[in-house]
Amino acid sequence: MTRCGIRCTCGAGHQTFGACLRAKNLSVGYSRSAAGFDYTAEKAKNAELDLYARARKQGIQPASTKAASVREALDKSDQAGRAYDAATGGFR
Repeated sequence: MTRCGIRCTCGAGHQTFGACLRAKNLSVGYSRSAAGFDYTAEKAKNAELDLYARARKQGIQPASTKAASVREALDKSDQAGRAYDAATGGFR
């Protein structure tokens, strides 16, 4: 059966194209929108948080989760050979 000239594409014989798509469980993962759901921004944010988590596992305490402050803390730790703590401005 067809509706508006569009057929079921999965071969199960759905009555409408919409029913066929619903059976496939299709969804939009990310799209640019006014709400700000953007895969590129989400990926960048997750990369910053992963960098922060790696620094914390080494005992380093950056000033924030931003990549610039995490890299600064990593550089200071590398130069001193000890874990940097931005809260005290010293080393552990």
